[in-house]
Amino acid sequence: MSQNELSATWHERALQVLRERGWSRAELARQSGVSKESIYKYLVGSIDKPRGDNLRAISQALGVSEVWLTFGTGEKQVLQASVPPHEDISPWDAAGQAVLLSVDEMYRADALAIEAGVSGLELMEAAGTAIVREIIQRWSKIPVLILCGPGNNGGDGFVTARLLEAQGWPVRLVLLGEKEKLKGDAAANAGRWKGVVSGLRESLFKDAPQGGELVVDALFGAGLTRPLEGAAAWAVKELERRHLPVVAVDVPSGVHGDSGHILGGDRGDDGGVAARAQLTVTFFRRKPGHLLFPGRGLCGEVVTADIGTPVAVLDNITPKQYENSPTLWRELYPAPTSEDHKYSRGHAVVVGGVQMTGAARLAARACLRAGAGLVSIACPAEAWPVYAATTLGILTVPLAGLDSLSGLLADERKNLYLLGPGNGISGETRARVLAVLGAGRPCVLDADALSVFSKSPEVLFDSIRSPCVLTPHEGEFRRLFGDMEEEGKLARVRSAARRSGAVVLLKGADTVIADPQGNAVINGNAPPTLATAGSGDVLAGFIAGLMAQNMPPFAAACAGSWIHGAAGASFGPGLIAEDLPDLLPAVLRGLASKAPI
Repeated sequence: MSQNELSATWHERALQVLRERGWSRAELARQSGVSKESIYKYLVGSIDKPRGDNLRAISQALGVSEVWLTFGTGEKQVLQASVPPHEDISPWDAAGQAVLLSVDEMYRADALAIEAGVSGLELMEAAGTAIVREIIQRWSKIPVLILCGPGNNGGDGFVTARLLEAQGWPVRLVLLGEKEKLKGDAAANAGRWKGVVSGLRESLFKDAPQGGELVVDALFGAGLTRPLEGAAAWAVKELERRHLPVVAVDVPSGVHGDSGHILGGDRGDDGGVAARAQLTVTFFRRKPGHLLFPGRGLCGEVVTADIGTPVAVLDNITPKQYENSPTLWRELYPAPTSEDHKYSRGHAVVVGGVQMTGAARLAARACLRAGAGLVSIACPAEAWPVYAATTLGILTVPLAGLDSLSGLLADERKNLYLLGPGNGISGETRARVLAVLGAGRPCVLDADALSVFSKSPEVLFDSIRSPCVLTPHEGEFRRLFGDMEEEGKLARVRSAARRSGAVVLLKGADTVIADPQGNAVINGNAPPTLATAGSGDVLAGFIAGLMAQNMPPFAAACAGSWIHGAAGASFGPGLIAEDLPDLLPAVLRGLASKAPI
């Protein structure tokens, strides 16, 4: 055994051999006789006490040592090893941590875990254990007030109370409702709690110790469908008024897990009541409401705890929503090869306007930075001097009516069109969009290219027959798609993508991207400094540059949104749109090295 092998954990060595052999998890299961689910846990180092027979079988199949410990320290150090993104281990291994589960999907995951032999009591005990662990890591021993609801969230609260008290923490437990009416696992854990159970009443905070308490909000979870009212609403308002630190179980009470809306509010605006947490501990996988505002702003730090739910349940659930991450699209990200030249890397055409020339220039520079081999700005003849004098490295083509655009469309080397930034809301802009779509050219439509169809959106949608990404902000989205029946940003964008036949990216602090097949991604890395003029033009340019290199439109929209956020985050205060294209090389170097950014 070499010194290098001695310095690595078992799962790190196993992953290296698996890569070298080109085996999938299914192949390793065939070779070793160990289930794919168990193999996954061994490969990521999440098993605390490995079974000797399984470890031996996998080790013999791979030809690695059976030693599970890290050598040299005499202590077990089971490190979290990432599964190589290019490795076909299972549909969910590489992107598993990016998966978001809806409320209904989380109920199914729990049910499937129980079918697989993990009891509900075990899941609840593990949930309470995780909450206690996160509390102890962040707070010194202080009085804790645990607010328990009438369902399983309240059961998690009872477990938390019992475990904290066992470690010497002063605990007060308050129950919304009657203990005798609790059912199932919640009732069982209420029976295990030997302390006092108080009712939720107005004396709640009068009985509080001096110096305040840490509050565990275990009233209601992500599946709540009605607004908080009565004693629960009063208690949550008091938490806010008294500025008490709150740890939320699953989601802050009053937040819907699918939409992130505050129940009782108008599409998430003021009107409802929800707790504001410093820390939210959720289980197995996060939910969309953890990433969508206003819920995201109420969750504080979000920790996703492993409570023993088998990862294999995802194979049965097949979720279709994710948090945006390079893990999802890194394999599809275009990388130049030694045989490439500028024509093989795509030629994007950005259509510019007369007055707001900066928008198209920003988009064109972003397109070039994103890797397009050639970028041309096609602009009205009267604006041509402005573009020609200020866009080094970018070709400029004067347009004299639609005939000039038809000439560009006849050149098949020009394989991607970006229309909208600074184009103006006019019949000419509308005609140019329809000309590009009629020619079957892949395109990105932003800003004015969307607004010109506000009175006849079906004309636009019926014309989309080639790869197309729509990138509206909220106002443009409403003008194009109107008021929708669907609740929540995620549902609205999915509906818009189905209706339009295009990939739709609805911009914002919680950008949502969806394709017509229902796949959806929520972007979570955008800093508030991106709220600056021209930022959206740069985003459109990034996406266009990736599509020009034949990156599929949904992947290009996801990647463009992520690198846009990463570039903005790398700059900090004082960011303006002009900075963003020049920040991209550092972001791309990080992606190329597969290093976290």
